Amino acid sequence: MLKAKILFVGPSESGKSVLANFLSESTEGISSYVPTQGVRILEYEKPNMNGNSKGAGCRFELWDCGGDQKFETCWPALMKDSHGVIIVFNPELPSHLKEIEMWYSCFVQQQQLLDSQCLLIAHHKPGSAGDTENLSLASPLNKLKLIHSSLEEDPEDVRMEFVKYFKSIINLLNESRDREEMSIIT
Repeated sequence: MLKAKILFVGPSESGKSVLANFLSESTEGISSYVPTQGVRILEYEKPNMNGNSKGAGCRFELWDCGGDQKFETCWPALMKDSHGVIIVFNPELPSHLKEIEMWYSCFVQQQQLLDSQCLLIAHHKPGSAGDTENLSLASPLNKLKLIHSSLEEDPEDVRMEFVKYFKSIINLLNESRDREEMSIIT
């Protein structure tokens, strides 16, 4: 079984924990907002997601990283051996649009991850207006896959977008493993 480490990063109060809990089907802390202190690690197993016959599926470690920059000294340890980064932000807060550039720079560019290993999520909180049309992102963020999530309106659409993203990560892991096996053989 493949194992993939996915980081959920972004500004405080953007919805990282809510989305990580939703995916892992965890009910921890659903009732009220409690800022994540450092990191929480949740597991998400997906059988038969591998896309080929080389295994029974994949186990994802979802690293729900606290959005407070006071944890910045821990970031290098969190980033180590990660396979993907999901940047979550609240599109209704202008400060979040500025902050996500820093998160992209630190967690994607500094690790030299491909843009395909990054997913940008504009998370709409319950009761928000949810304007999905007029979101202008700075370069290089405008090249990333962007999804809008609203768990009260379209939870299954959100889940399907995550599954597509996870499949792309698995494909990258399989390709990397195949290259490594070929280099050993030759």
